[in-house]
Amino acid sequence: MTDPDDFQPDATSESGFDSDDLADPELGASESEHPEADGPPDPQLDPAKSPGFDAEIESLADIEVGRDDVTIGTATPAELTVADTTPVADDGHAELLETLETGPAPKRRRAALALAEREPIDAVVDALATRVHEDPDPDVRQFAVEALGDLGADVASTVAREALDDPNPWVRAEAVVVLDGRDRRAHADAIEARLEDEHHAVRRNALLSLSKHSGADLLETLLAFEDDDSERVREWVAELLGDFDDERARAALDRLRDDDSDIVAEAATHALDSDSDRRELFTRSTVPTDQPRHDVPPDL
Repeated sequence: MTDPDDFQPDATSESGFDSDDLADPELGASESEHPEADGPPDPQLDPAKSPGFDAEIESLADIEVGRDDVTIGTATPAELTVADTTPVADDGHAELLETLETGPAPKRRRAALALAEREPIDAVVDALATRVHEDPDPDVRQFAVEALGDLGADVASTVAREALDDPNPWVRAEAVVVLDGRDRRAHADAIEARLEDEHHAVRRNALLSLSKHSGADLLETLLAFEDDDSERVREWVAELLGDFDDERARAALDRLRDDDSDIVAEAATHALDSDSDRRELFTRSTVPTDQPRHDVPPDL
């Protein structure tokens, strides 16, 4: 599902770079080579000693927080576990379709995800398309768009283009993902129009999609988004500008290196450092370096 800050919900940066993914020469070393280099674990850090461990709660509101600057969301346990389709693994098409139509919102979301893993029969495709158009819950609409894309249904592109006008930004962001996956070139005009979307997640997804096939034409678009209101959009502007051997790109990166957002500033610095490495390699070689690759962004 698209959560671009979300298309982001783990410890990795939205940029797709994660230092933990780098090769660690120490990984795989035996314990005898590094016998408890940092000493034994602190017994006070045992999760079982955490306040409230193994306690039954009905919602996150039951959790007491001792800091004013930390808040707990309002999601219920049922809402937090909708992505787990194990509870409905044995349900047939008929049961899942009934749940998708009549179940409570969390169960409708789970049913949509589960149907994405089943055979794309007409009844399934029609029911998911109906949820995209009519469901009152935006998460169900988002999951239904995603499911249609995963199924590869012929109607997925049509439904996704319609979902670009959904009032919920995460549905619109997911629609961009589906169109990107179906045929980003064929839907380039509709995706490019989303660059004007009021929500940063939609703009970001549109920018990433266009970056995969626009080539040199992308530079003007990136320069226009150098001052975008969202640091997440500016972060990707910086990442993508690093692919261009162009003085305008380098000048923009110099400015972004002083961005108020640390995320953006770090991305710009990384891009400039990478550009310097490429230029040094070029001056020491008689073989031209490869042209910038615009398929670098991860799949949406």
